[in-house]
Amino acid sequence: MSEHHQPPCSISFTNEGCAASAAKLAAQLQLPLQPLDSAQLQLVVTPSQLELRLTAVGGPVFIDFTSGKLAHRRRFGGGRGQPLAKALGLKPGYQPHIADFTAGLGRDAFVMATLGCRVTLIEQNPLLYHLLDDALSRAAADPDTADIAAAMQLMHGDACELMPIKPLPEVVYLDPMYPARDKSALVKKEMQLLHQLVGPDHNGDRLLETARRYAAKRVVVKRPKNADYLANQKPTASVSSKNTRYDIYMPLTSG
Repeated sequence: MSEHHQPPCSISFTNEGCAASAAKLAAQLQLPLQPLDSAQLQLVVTPSQLELRLTAVGGPVFIDFTSGKLAHRRRFGGGRGQPLAKALGLKPGYQPHIADFTAGLGRDAFVMATLGCRVTLIEQNPLLYHLLDDALSRAAADPDTADIAAAMQLMHGDACELMPIKPLPEVVYLDPMYPARDKSALVKKEMQLLHQLVGPDHNGDRLLETARRYAAKRVVVKRPKNADYLANQKPTASVSSKNTRYDIYMPLTSG
């Protein structure tokens, strides 16, 4: 996700059993620990999960790799026949190490890991990083998703500054922020919160250049189907679905 001025936020908890965890999180993030307050943005520790709450955009936002849409996609998502898998170049016997430079809510990274890839998720925003960390911990504790979670490594920071990571990825994946086209209440709520946290992408040129410098095989950029090319750079190829386009770029040659 792009660098952005984060709105004021505090840490809270729903019952006394979560108080110690909330205090530890507040110290880690250097944010105030406050009572539940529906009028402000809060990262809330509950007995079951970590949630981001802002009443103005609806109910809480949290990440869950073990149930709901992601569980359904894990079982019935189309395997290597789905557009994302085709764009990544997945083939029988080829399951590359992928670096997701813009992890966000982690959905695409989870699908990649479900398809057998090893995925390094990089997230710059500290609140999203902790939501991802919490979701991966819960996925690791669930027998149905433990193997998938084990293939996902989470890193906090600016991908351009963290590179090079070892080992270098064969594929780099970019999903810069853009307005959601899905009109469902859930996606609308999540996207509103994400836009408040990270704002529009102003880092595309830098991300794409870094990705092409370090990817061994290819870079895949997720865009709305009719959107302009990232950084106005025409891709080598594209794979499209109903609402989404995956643009494929080759690595920059050295020398």
